[in-house]
Amino acid sequence: MLPLENKTAIVTGASRGIGRAIALRLAGEGATLVVTATSVEGARNTASAIVEAGGKARAAAVNVAEFSQVDSLLKETKDTEGSIDILVNNAGITRDNLLLRMSQEQWDEVLAVNLKGTFNCIRAASKVLMKQRAGKIINITSVVGVMGNAGQANYCASKAGVIGLTKSVARELAPRNIQVNAVAPGFIATDMTADLPEDVKDGLLGSIPLGRLGEARDVAAVVSFLASPDSDYITGQVLHVDGGMAM
Repeated sequence: MLPLENKTAIVTGASRGIGRAIALRLAGEGATLVVTATSVEGARNTASAIVEAGGKARAAAVNVAEFSQVDSLLKETKDTEGSIDILVNNAGITRDNLLLRMSQEQWDEVLAVNLKGTFNCIRAASKVLMKQRAGKIINITSVVGVMGNAGQANYCASKAGVIGLTKSVARELAPRNIQVNAVAPGFIATDMTADLPEDVKDGLLGSIPLGRLGEARDVAAVVSFLASPDSDYITGQVLHVDGGMAM
């Protein structure tokens, strides 16, 4: 029996990169996936890949910053699948700029998706998980939410907020046997990092003790562990997948 067989998992922001890798990994371990993205086409690409590999998945277009959309998705998932066992909050955006040049819109957009969106998903899912008296919530934060990064005040603030949210919710939901943890990726090889100039990449590598960028599968493996019964006695933690950057 696969470790996540008969479990239902929701992964937000799963059209590409880390979110897609997480969805594929959880599906490969037996979970039925609900994959979301801002566009249904992006979500369908991941869902189709899961189905083609023999798994179960469906796609949904959701703006996590809008609670009504999130709440509808969670209710529909519960009605369709019978339970919600795993929630992975991965949806996120960047609007990078130096502080003095950062607009109100750039600040508000990032906080709305990255922090409020995570809150919205947790709040909607908690109604189901508390009745079940079981569940796993995994929030994707970032190494820069711990260390900070010039030009990303909005992103760093949102990801630091996710860490505080994780710890607070973990305390609230622990009496109902719900584990809430966060994963903090470092610099992961994605479409975005592939376009960086070589001198910038060299600078990044110099800050990583292991001397290489991470892979999306590295993050997915840790999320898989936190979603499994092996992590039943772990809650309120932030696991770094950063090659040693924040040690």
